[in-house]
Amino acid sequence: MHFHLITLFPKAFDSYLGESILKRAIEDKKLKVSFYNPRDFAENKWKRIDRPPYAGGPGMVIQAEPVARAIDEALRRIKIQDSRFKNKSIHKSKIINPKSKIIWLSPRGKQFDNTYAKKVAKSYKHVIIVCGRYEGIDARVKKVFKTRPNDRSHSVGRVEEISVGPFILTGGELPAMLMIDVISRQVPGILGNLDSLEERRVSSPEVYTRPEVFKYKGKSYRVPKVLLSGHTAKIEEWKKKRG
Repeated sequence: MHFHLITLFPKAFDSYLGESILKRAIEDKKLKVSFYNPRDFAENKWKRIDRPPYAGGPGMVIQAEPVARAIDEALRRIKIQDSRFKNKSIHKSKIINPKSKIIWLSPRGKQFDNTYAKKVAKSYKHVIIVCGRYEGIDARVKKVFKTRPNDRSHSVGRVEEISVGPFILTGGELPAMLMIDVISRQVPGILGNLDSLEERRVSSPEVYTRPEVFKYKGKSYRVPKVLLSGHTAKIEEWKKKRG
């Protein structure tokens, strides 16, 4: 699975991608994350990419061309990678669909959830995530890639607007991290144990571990007796009631 992030702040991802399961997946080459900063594609010497919005309004808008060029660079690299991949003597059943998915993060987009994450993980090898900032990105970028005809050698999935929740954030970096985490969990081999996928089993917001009796400031807190019973059916029923 290869994520391609269009972002003005690639360093914002360092800490999260450098820890725990995602770090191990990247080191094991089961997951890859590449960054494309629109500033690197600006043609002015100041690398400026923002301008005031037409018709007035507060804040600044990220210009269309640097973002479009950043996405095109991601698509160019994807095409090269897939060409090399196809040239290897790998049985067709082993080849993941090379189609690229372009996700445009937006509070007005379709709600992101586990069902969507599973679909993306199963259907795409490359996912391009466009992270906005300031008052947003010039909307014409979406039109560029929505109207582009498919290339037979490398088809580009339509741009899809996705939201991680009914709220406004300063930028798309946090939603992108969230999506990488959730989608990556669905990729075979990234989680050492498939039972770790909470969505595949009956989960409960209440979990307990040793000691059986936890004493704190003069009070005792016990693990529910049903969890100590060894009665699987009763335990699952207890979890369902609290799920």
